[in-house]
Amino acid sequence: MTDHLAEVDVTRVGVVGAGQLAYMMGEASSSVGVSITVLAAAPDDPAVATCDHAVIGDAHDIDAIERLSNEVDVITFDHELVNLDQLSRLEKRGVIVRPSALSLRFAVDKAFQRRALNDAGLPVPRFLVADSSSDPNVKEFLDTLDGPPVLKASRGGYDGRGVLFPADRSEAVTMIDELSATGEVLIEERLPLLSEVAQLVVRGTDGLIELYPLVSTVQSNGMCVEVRMPADVSAQLRDAAAALGETIATLIEVVGILAIELFVTTDGLVINEVALRPHNSGHWSIEGAVTSQFANHLRAVSGQPLGDTSPTQTFAVMVNLVGGEEPSSLDAARSVPGAFVHDYAKSWRPGRKLGHVTALSDDAQLAHVTAWKSARAYGTKTQET
Repeated sequence: MTDHLAEVDVTRVGVVGAGQLAYMMGEASSSVGVSITVLAAAPDDPAVATCDHAVIGDAHDIDAIERLSNEVDVITFDHELVNLDQLSRLEKRGVIVRPSALSLRFAVDKAFQRRALNDAGLPVPRFLVADSSSDPNVKEFLDTLDGPPVLKASRGGYDGRGVLFPADRSEAVTMIDELSATGEVLIEERLPLLSEVAQLVVRGTDGLIELYPLVSTVQSNGMCVEVRMPADVSAQLRDAAAALGETIATLIEVVGILAIELFVTTDGLVINEVALRPHNSGHWSIEGAVTSQFANHLRAVSGQPLGDTSPTQTFAVMVNLVGGEEPSSLDAARSVPGAFVHDYAKSWRPGRKLGHVTALSDDAQLAHVTAWKSARAYGTKTQET
């Protein structure tokens, strides 16, 4: 539930990308007094329907980025697939980019991110960055592991893309060479996990920070299927996640939303990934917080004071709506009492993330049952936990 401002000068925000995140920014834009122009790859991209204007072009096309910059006061993003050099040149010319190209490098370049967080003394998995399996350090690093590693393309992947889980050492070597064809490979220790959580942070242009409640996340086949607010962890771990969130947001100097995916291990919290944009783990905040992550992101990048991140109900459960074997039924999903159903205006196909549903309650089990009942009615077949 986003907050409403009585009088705010309209600021023109440009969003690189026109997927579901930009779509939901468009839905939140009027409540914070901004207009949005999206850089869309095609006229039928989802966010074109909810935003005020659209520039058609590719996110790596400098001419398209230039056209977008000429129509807006500030540029922000709904994905990490951007050219940092292009953005740096825009900034040198005086174009306002939030988060900045320097901040975005933490999300765009996973190898840089790991090195920077490790150098700052923050908890990350043991890792090695390599150009190929023939790097002599690769054999030495793999020898120190109890099992096969996790492999990540340093650039070009997000939301589970570009992440591989080899079954054994031989397959790991083959996959390292496959990934290294396009750049550096991040080789990480595969940790035994107790659970996964996410800390959502918003930081303003003045450096002030607000934290959303820590949430538990459930993954299946590389996709987040469920988010529970608050997280099913101890108060001590919640405090540790909050401290990490403030530290990382300050280190990165992010402006806008920062999402930090964290592993819960027997040794405490370990950083998995960071995203400098609204995030799947924060979708519950549309109905479940005083100010949604989308409204707060727009507030931050447009230089406004941040909104209240307090939850509106004791428990919230969000389930992603995923295309099943047959076309999905929005009407069936919306027929479940207490379910807030969001459609991303995407074409149906099996396995595709097409929307999400949120349920709020003062009873955790009721929120869980309601959200999954709606998702099942929609046609989602992902595994419930």
